[in-house]
Amino acid sequence: MRIGLDAMGGDFAPKAAVEGAQQAAKELGTTDSVVLFGDEDQLRAFMQPEDYQGGKLEIVHTPEYVGMGDHPTKAISHKPNSSIFKGFRHLKAGEIDAFAGAGNTGAMLVGAVYILNQIPGIIRPAITSILPKIDGSTGIILDVGLNPDAKPDVLYQYAILGSLYAIHVFGIEKPKIALLNIGAEEEKGNINTQAAFRTMKDSIDFNFTGNIEANELFTGNADVVICDGFAGNIVLKEAEGIYNLIKNQGISNAYFERFNYENYGGSPILGVNGIAVVGHGMSSPLAIKNMILHAGEMYRSNLDSKIRTTINQ
Repeated sequence: MRIGLDAMGGDFAPKAAVEGAQQAAKELGTTDSVVLFGDEDQLRAFMQPEDYQGGKLEIVHTPEYVGMGDHPTKAISHKPNSSIFKGFRHLKAGEIDAFAGAGNTGAMLVGAVYILNQIPGIIRPAITSILPKIDGSTGIILDVGLNPDAKPDVLYQYAILGSLYAIHVFGIEKPKIALLNIGAEEEKGNINTQAAFRTMKDSIDFNFTGNIEANELFTGNADVVICDGFAGNIVLKEAEGIYNLIKNQGISNAYFERFNYENYGGSPILGVNGIAVVGHGMSSPLAIKNMILHAGEMYRSNLDSKIRTTINQ
């Protein structure tokens, strides 16, 4: 298995990217490797002789990189040899098995959609995030920002994507799927959520359990929470904000430490032809390591193939 990494992406790149790749390489299998996409001279400055032994770390030189301030859709044509877009082209060609990056989020999404393309039958891809639950289990929420507006048929597909992700990556046998809403009753919500409820309630494609309110997201009542990217991104940022408040108050708590994004590394883009994981712009070496390892887990689960089969059956 070969996992690609945008080594020029992120607030602390390339140092944090190289260090994270070094840490990940120690935990990957003996035949696995991390392929770093970036400026070779800059990357080698942070590497050690042992990094080259056994081919655990490889470098694909890219003379360009997409900065945080670059316009994503312009960058794909103006910087075709950047670390992000060259990485995605390698993934599409089968030269790597997964690709991850903590750089320009918009560019990562543009690369996934326009280079890898959507799986046939997928209306819109989605990105996910973790919901740490108080009972010790792990939940999932999607979408968390890719599509601020999502029609009922898109929300229905999100339920399929989230269910498959929960089953094949997290090992949840029959995940409980819930729709984020302002009330538990079927008639609550706006036009979209009311229509989505009606399409989901009798589905045989997933285990729909009804609406869920925001105050129940971390209780364990649902394994997968479905919403549009507008609401999902607000939930994600609020969870990050609560974690930062707790840390700033000097409070140490095992449960709230599960809100630390470094423990998960990144969020997968579901619904495209390939395994792509997007990390936080402030990713530390630990976050980079976990992002790489999660990309590896997704590749081993063969998730994109399972999504393709389910959507087109």
